[in-house]
Amino acid sequence: MTQDWGKRTKLVHQGARRSQYGEVAEAIYLTQGFVYPTAEAAEARFLAAQADEFIYARYGNPTVAAFEERIAALEGTEDAFATASGMAAVSGALTSMLRAGDHVVSSRALFGSCLYILEEVLTRYGVEVTFVDGTDMEQWKSALRPGTKAVFLETMSNPTLEVIDLGAVASLAHDAGALVVVDNVFATPVFSRAVELGADVIVYSATKHIDGQGRALGGVICGTRDFIRGTVEPYMKHTGGALSPFNAWIMLNGLTTLDLRVRAQAANAQAIAEAFTSDPRLTRVIYPGLPSHPQHMVARAQMDGFGTVLALDIKAGKEAAFRFLNALQIVVISNNLGDARSIATHPATTTHQRLPDDQKAALGITPGLIRLSVGLEDVTDLIADIRAGLDMI
Repeated sequence: MTQDWGKRTKLVHQGARRSQYGEVAEAIYLTQGFVYPTAEAAEARFLAAQADEFIYARYGNPTVAAFEERIAALEGTEDAFATASGMAAVSGALTSMLRAGDHVVSSRALFGSCLYILEEVLTRYGVEVTFVDGTDMEQWKSALRPGTKAVFLETMSNPTLEVIDLGAVASLAHDAGALVVVDNVFATPVFSRAVELGADVIVYSATKHIDGQGRALGGVICGTRDFIRGTVEPYMKHTGGALSPFNAWIMLNGLTTLDLRVRAQAANAQAIAEAFTSDPRLTRVIYPGLPSHPQHMVARAQMDGFGTVLALDIKAGKEAAFRFLNALQIVVISNNLGDARSIATHPATTTHQRLPDDQKAALGITPGLIRLSVGLEDVTDLIADIRAGLDMI
C-alpha cells in the first residue's frame, strides 16, 4: 500500500500515469483540450468528471494530476491543486476562501509579495487583516476572535528565518474556528511536519526546492479534498492560474531527487553557519540549526531539519554588503532560493525593497543583511568563497 511507502519511494513512484506504451519516465500531455466519444459523454463529464477524466487544461491535465498526487502524498494531505507560480498558490488559497467582511490574522514577517496580497489585494476587497509578531503567542491570542476565517504565516520567515510555533498557533486558530494556511517554502516538503502540527492548507512555490534547478515556475496548494476541489479548484479554473503541463513534468522530475538534494543543501547550510558564527565582521549569523537562534528549540521540535537558507548580517552596512556580493565567485547574485546553485541576495534592496525603513527595521531586515540559499557545491569551496567575500568588505 502506498501509505506504507517511505518518503523517497513516494517521490519516485507516487502518482505515475503510464500510457499504453508503458514508458518509464512520465509522459508530457501537451494538450489544452480533450475529445469525448459522444455528446452524452461530454455532458456527463461537465456534470461530474470522474477520476482521470479531464475537460480542459485550465481545469486539469494528466501530467499536472500526477504532480498533484505525488506532492499530496509527500505532504500527507488528501489532495493538491497545482498553480502557475508560488504566488498564484498563496493568492489562490487565500482569495478562494475569503470574501468582504472576513477577518484574517497574519504573521508580520512575510515575503514582500505575500505582504502585498494581504495588505493591498485582500483589504481592497473588504477583508480585514490583522498583523502580529508571529513568535508572540499573546499577540495571536489577542488578535484572534470568534469568526476569524483564517490565519496565515510562513513556518520559517523570509528572510530573517523566524520559526513560528505552528502547533501553538494552530491550536489557538482552531479554537477560534479559523483555518490555518501556511507558506512552507523554507521548511520544504522534506522537513515539513505541518499537517501533523495542525496546518489545514499548505502552499509551496514549486519554483524553489521542488524544481531546484532554476528551470520553471510553479506552485501548489495542499489540503483536504473538500477544500481543494470545493473551494480552490472552482476559483482557480475560472481565474486561470493553472500550472502548465510542461512545467508539471519538470516538477515531477524534480521531486524524484528532492529528498537527496534538500538534505545535502541543509548539511552545507549548517556547516557554513557554524563556520562564520563568530566572525567579527558579522553582527549575526541567522540559521535555525544554531543554538543561538531564538527559536532553535521550536525548529528542532517541529521540523526534521533546519532548511537550506541562512542569513549573514554584515556590520558595515549596505556598501560593505554590496562589496561582499560583488566579490563572490561561486555564489551567484539572484533573488531565487532552493536552487542547486548557491544564491545570495540583499533583501533590503530587492525582495523587500518596497517596505518602509521602519518596517524593515522592525522585521530585522538591516542594510547589511544577506540571504544565502545554499546549494550543492562542495562546502569547503563555499566557505572559502564566502570568506574571500568577507575579506573584501
